[in-house]
Order: sequence, then structure tokens, then C-alpha cells
Amino acid sequence: MKVRMQWTVLMALAAAVLLFLPVRAGAQSAQSLFNSKCAVCHGPDGSGSAVGKKMGIVNLRSEEVQKQTDAELIHEISNGVGHTMPSYKDKLSEAQIKELVGYLRTLVKKK
Repeated sequence: MKVRMQWTVLMALAAAVLLFLPVRAGAQSAQSLFNSKCAVCHGPDGSGSAVGKKMGIVNLRSEEVQKQTDAELIHEISNGVGHTMPSYKDKLSEAQIKELVGYLRTLVKKK
């Protein structure tokens, strides 16, 4: 009986951790992904790093970018843009690309 009670408590704790972990990790992973894959050119705030500005990258906070649909942004991240932005479809999952698009939407608020 005591072992069964301990097992039940352990399973309940594990379930609670699993329920809350994805939400918290998801919010952090989008910013972490952006910082590791995008910020080199787009800068930490999306306005463009020194390197990115020399390459003529677009400001991710601009109306030009923010008015694009999620599908359009997913397409650009997945397939790349011109000769400057590489394709990420073989480097990131579809879920990660969608998380990045969600994160891009938050950049406009940081102007």
C-alpha cells in the first residue's frame, strides 16, 4: 500500500512537470532559436546587426515584414530569401519555424 501511494505521488509530480515544462520551454526556445540562427544578421532586436546591414537585410520590425502573413514568413524562413538568407527547412523543424514567426511578431513591440 505504501509503495502504491509513493508511486501515485511520483506519477502526479511527473505529470505536473510535463504539463508546465513545454509552455515555459517553448517561450524561451523561440528567443534562443532567434539568437542562435537569426541575430547574427538581424540583430538581437530584429533591426539588423552591423553585418546584416552591410548585406542589406530587412528590418524584421518594419511594416514591410510585419504585414506579411505567417504563411509567407514560414515560407521565407523555410526556403531562404535570395542569396543572403539561407534555407532553414533542413535545419529546423516546422514547429521551430512557427515558433520563430511567433517571436518575430513580438519584435515590433520592442521598437
